[in-house]
Amino acid sequence: MYTFSQLLARNAVLGLLFCLVISSCSLFFLNKHLTQQQVEHQQVLTKLVARILPRGEIKDLTQILRAGFDYNLLTLSNAAGESLYHFTKTEQAFALPQLMPKSREFFLKQQNIKINFQLAADKGLLLIVKILLAIMITTCVVIVIAGVLSTRRYKQFFASVSQQIKLDMSLLSPESKGETREDIFQIPALKQGIAEIKSLIEAQVAASTALEKEAYTDPLTQLNNRSRFIQYFESQLNQEGGENFGVLLITRCSELQTVNQIHGYHEGDNYIARVAKIIAAALSSYPGAELFRLNSSDFASILPNVVLKEAERFAQELTDKFNGYQQASDLDSVAYTGLVYFDQNKPLGELLALADTGISLAQTQGINAWFAQKDTDILKSASANYGNQNWRQEIDSVLENQRLSLFVQPIQPSSTNKVYGEVLARFLNANNEMLPTASFIAMAEKLDKIVAVDRLIVETAIGEISSKNLTEQSFGLNISSRSINDEHFLIWLERRLLREPAITSRLIFEISEYGLQQNIQSSKRFIDMVHRVGSRVTVEKFGVGLTSFKFFRDLKPDFIKMDSTYTRDIDEDKNNQYFLRLMVDLAHRLSISVLAESVESQEEKHALQKLFIDGYQGFYIGKPNKL
Repeated sequence: MYTFSQLLARNAVLGLLFCLVISSCSLFFLNKHLTQQQVEHQQVLTKLVARILPRGEIKDLTQILRAGFDYNLLTLSNAAGESLYHFTKTEQAFALPQLMPKSREFFLKQQNIKINFQLAADKGLLLIVKILLAIMITTCVVIVIAGVLSTRRYKQFFASVSQQIKLDMSLLSPESKGETREDIFQIPALKQGIAEIKSLIEAQVAASTALEKEAYTDPLTQLNNRSRFIQYFESQLNQEGGENFGVLLITRCSELQTVNQIHGYHEGDNYIARVAKIIAAALSSYPGAELFRLNSSDFASILPNVVLKEAERFAQELTDKFNGYQQASDLDSVAYTGLVYFDQNKPLGELLALADTGISLAQTQGINAWFAQKDTDILKSASANYGNQNWRQEIDSVLENQRLSLFVQPIQPSSTNKVYGEVLARFLNANNEMLPTASFIAMAEKLDKIVAVDRLIVETAIGEISSKNLTEQSFGLNISSRSINDEHFLIWLERRLLREPAITSRLIFEISEYGLQQNIQSSKRFIDMVHRVGSRVTVEKFGVGLTSFKFFRDLKPDFIKMDSTYTRDIDEDKNNQYFLRLMVDLAHRLSISVLAESVESQEEKHALQKLFIDGYQGFYIGKPNKL
């Protein structure tokens, strides 16, 4: 829409063009008229001279001409050129020399007189100029009036269009679906534009909904994720002026890492999805309850307007259902739960820390247990490591009483290659119930107990191999990076292995690629010692780091075990096939055997066979069995 100034400028330009055209035409036709007037006056002069001069004098003729006509110039002369009369107007009221026609000169033979004249036209020019000025003034007035009227008309028109757009746009909302409105006027282009806007809005809404779902929804379980949990907690349960209270439960899936390693990532996903369904089914009887997946292994449940005692009954219901799932599956445990009561006065960070402490305590009390953290001052006092202390006592108890159970998962060789079975440790509490392995190892690392745990595993494995006369088989033992950097552990291990030469030659120590990279010198010293006593070494989780093959050439491991990210769906992943083919070729050039873990299907195994992998480990190959 034009503004008033824009309309005024536009109309001024049009008015100026109009005035220029009118003025040019007027002046052009005025010039033509004056020229024609002089031609006609010449004829008049010819007749007057012929009538007056035979009986009168020049003086009489000039008096008549001056009295009857207005001249700028009038000159009479004879044939010899002698001047008989001369008149020139010295003062003119108004003159435009460019428009005035040239003076006309003619000779009358009979009267022997030459006349040169130019009629005056100042009155006509002045009249024309006045008329043009009047036109210009009138045009300016018309310009202003037209601008005002146009602005008003445009405002009215666009107000009507705006109202029509509002009417049409109001029909786009879902609430007004099916409603009809009487149009102010029909504009086909407007209707088409509204339709295009509607389709665009619908596309944008669909895209926004999809992005929001992607941003706030866990793709595996379709539950709301951590971002939505924080948003929900702060907006819904922490509003001022409300009576918001309830119980927050954090449930941690304890066997995810083990399931991924032994059964593969597909089974790990199924395990997480199953736990989510169990929690969701238990929550269905609590009005307003919400379930979120916070990370790969943690779920958050919110029971609004529920006291802690009732939430404890819910937690026990979860434990019972987890126990049922565990009995129907090949798992040491399923999940542990920490509970904490909340109200408006407790920040979310503190609640999560308290619930996490509850999980640590629950893991030391029984399989799939729960713990309600009622001591809200625990984070402010010296008892902040309450959960750690419980774990310390539990780990010390395991070490002191050697409550350890060993399982073996076989590694199937390809052709005639010789490989081994990997020993997996399971730790028991005082009731001979399995403690969550991943949590036990993590807490042992945190509490600086992992070296003692490794000694217990090695000692127990050697003892069972000897007592069960399994010296014809080979076994892989996992060693932490902390242990291979511990001088006392290395001295103890070397002496222990030297005492059992028949068993020592059957042991393969597995160390993660990341662990080896922590201290290259210590890693080399450990591998040299293992080779010196007759054992072998496997670098597991190979391919995660950026270790060069020069590094392996210097360390000289006996096996590398490819990380599961390279072996999973290897039958469909061309990039991983290319990478594995390259790794196998280079490793074989260095006399290193290549193993593949997490082999979960026949298709994966066949694809790995084509790549000349030396051994396969995974749920499809074999489950862990008691040593």
